[in-house]
Parts: sequence; structure tokens; C-alpha cells
Amino acid sequence: MIDFTKVWNWYSRESVQRAILEVAKGREVASIYKEGAFGKRPNVLNHPGDILQAVAEGSVSFHGSVEHWSNPMKLDVGMARADQDQLRTGWDVFIDPDVPDFDIAKATVYQIIETLKDHGVVNYSVKFSGGKSFHIGVPFQSIPERINLQPSSSLYPDLLQKLIEFMKWYMRDQLRESILAIDTPNMVSQRINKPLSDIVVDGVLDPFKVVSMDIFSSRHLFRLPYSLHEKSLLVSVPLRPEKIPGFEKEMALSEKVKIDEKFLQQRAPSRDAEALIIEALDWASKNRVEVKEPVSKERKFDAQKMRFVSEDMFPPCIRHILNNGLADGKKRAVFILINFLRNMGWSAEQIEKKMEEWNAKNFPPLRTNYLRGQLRWHFRSDKPMLPPNCDNENYCKALGVHGLCQSLHEAGIKNPVSYPFRMLKARSMAKKKKR
Repeated sequence: MIDFTKVWNWYSRESVQRAILEVAKGREVASIYKEGAFGKRPNVLNHPGDILQAVAEGSVSFHGSVEHWSNPMKLDVGMARADQDQLRTGWDVFIDPDVPDFDIAKATVYQIIETLKDHGVVNYSVKFSGGKSFHIGVPFQSIPERINLQPSSSLYPDLLQKLIEFMKWYMRDQLRESILAIDTPNMVSQRINKPLSDIVVDGVLDPFKVVSMDIFSSRHLFRLPYSLHEKSLLVSVPLRPEKIPGFEKEMALSEKVKIDEKFLQQRAPSRDAEALIIEALDWASKNRVEVKEPVSKERKFDAQKMRFVSEDMFPPCIRHILNNGLADGKKRAVFILINFLRNMGWSAEQIEKKMEEWNAKNFPPLRTNYLRGQLRWHFRSDKPMLPPNCDNENYCKALGVHGLCQSLHEAGIKNPVSYPFRMLKARSMAKKKKR
């Protein structure tokens, strides 16, 4: 039985109203009543009076859209995708892992956070859902404005789907280990009330048979921060990540919650999800989506047919990164170096050793798990990718090494891989002339 006095007292607090309205701005918002039924859609919350009016009419919980809209009230059922794209001004990376066990839920949110951190994302936030698990969000401002010449606002839900699928692939092994550290597969099946055969595949626990990370469609809604849960009446409270291990549901009782944390707020002014998106799109193109790339004028070399190319043949930019290490841009450098070395005919063992030596020079070094994860990902494909071209603003230029190869650029070198092979060709021609 819902205590409506408790509901009214909670939403009457000015601090609660401000916190809800801050996140509700520019979103479609729907009320949920005690029976779990949704109020009319579309709807919005613009003023404190809107919240109190909805509560007076029986609202217990407020859910907002993952997407941002220029005018949410223009949304309609069956609206064409093109019309939605015109109306959408952005969307947040929103992750909603679902598992009916609180200990496993905590382990899952930890691995999601570690995955985001591994890829340089700093503007992430976490909140207790008010029910069984947690919500993780990254604001739209962390995403590049344009991706492949398209405005990012028009790439929902496709890009979010690729991001979540990539993250699931990236964290699968670590999440499995975390779950098995909590309990045996047999006990895990009892914890989540699923048959053991449903969560064990080929004798191995599948963490995503235990935890569900759904892919969202357009107009997906999530419980707004500081909203009450419509069944438990617990507060969907934002949390500092370091507080999650010790968090218990009782801490979300309305009489215990303080309004002192925010959700989906950009703390650092940067497009910090760029590296995550680049890797997710690369992964998706190889594992999920067949993409026809434009033919490059740069010659592509097959590492399997190449002989080993030694470091003395590397261009100045690559030698500088390898010899000096970096303070900033280390994760972008990993992408450059692994792809370059693969194209130089280096074996997996040689590359791993060289990357570990390089990482020891960084300040601070990258996490070992991140480095090994990147190596594992790149070597799942037999054919190496080219590293980014020299004039890519986000790589060699951003790392400050573009100018080291100015004479090479003037000679027509557009990619670091081209230089060693031009040198090898020149040496070969010189030897032929001597004969």
C-alpha cells in the first residue's frame, strides 16, 4: 500500500524539485502511478508546480527520455525516423544492467565503470535505480559533435547499440571472474532464479546470461534521479562510485537521502567518450556490421606477407612515442602503436613486449589490464588495420608529434606505415643499381 503522505512530503522539498527539473530539461517525461500505469505521453516537467500537480493526480515516479528534444511535446506515436532526427538535439549514453541480485549488480556496475575509465571517459555518473540495480550514464556533451560527417544527435539508437555491445564484449571475461568470485555457478543460478543450464554455455558461465544489458529503442525512458520508485518508494539516488561497495538499499529511504550528488552532469569540459566510440565502431564494423569503406589511395600491406621491419626504419613520430613515453594521450598512442607494429610484421609476442616496455616509460603508466585487453582485441583479427593518417587531428597532431615528420609529409608520406616501405624500396633499388 502506497503511503501518499510520504510521496507528497518527498516531492514537496524544493531541493528535490530542483534536482528533478535539472535533469528533466529538454526531455520527454512520463509519470507512473501506483499501479505501474504510465501517464499521458508526451509530457514535460518545466516548473515545480508541474511536479506537485502530477503528484496530486496520483503520480509516484517520474521517468525521463534518454533522448533530448527541441520540443518534446511534438513527439507522436509512429513518428517517422527522419522527423525524430530533426526533433532530437542529443542523447545520453545510458546503461541499465538488470540482475535480481544486489551483490552481482554491484560487481556489474564496477566493471562498467572500469570499462569507461579504460577508454578515457571521465564524465560518467551512477545512481541506484530504486529497485534492484544501478544506472550508469555519460552525458551527450562527451560524444563528438559529428561522427563520419553525420551529426551525433541523429545516430540514436544505432550508435548506442554498438557502444553497449562493444562494452559487453570488452568486459565479458572480467565480469565472469567477478561473478564467480561472489559464488559458484550453481549458487548464482539460485541467486537469480534461473536454471544452471540457462547461464552456463559450453561449460563456461556466460555473464550476460546472468546480467541483462538491454539495447534501447527510441523514446526509451529511465527513472529520473531523486524520483521515488513506484513500488519500493526508495529514492533513485545518485552515488559516488567509491560508495557503491558499501551501499545498501536502506540508504535510499527518503528520510535518509541527502540531495548532494548529480546524475548525467558533465564535470570536465571535454569530448571524453571519443576513444570509446572509435573503438566501438571499429569493433562493430568487424563483428556486427559489414561496412564498405572507400578505397584508400594508400597501399595496404599484409603483415602476414611482410618480413620483420626493425625500429631503425620507423618514422620519427613513432620512434619519439616509443622512446619517450607520454603523460597525455596514452590510449590514442596505444591504437597507433599496435596497428603500426602489426603492419611492420611484428609478432604478437614482440608487440606485447615492446608495448610493456613503452608503458613503463609513461607517466603514469596505463593499467596492465587495459593494455592486455587492447592487444587481445587487435589480434582477434588476422588482418591489421592501418594506424590513423598523419594529418588526423585526434592522433599524431593531438599528441604533438606531427611536426617531427614535416619533411616526410612534404615528400608525400600520409601514413606512418608508408615510410618504412618507401625506405625499403629505395634500398632495394640502390642495391640493384650497384649490380
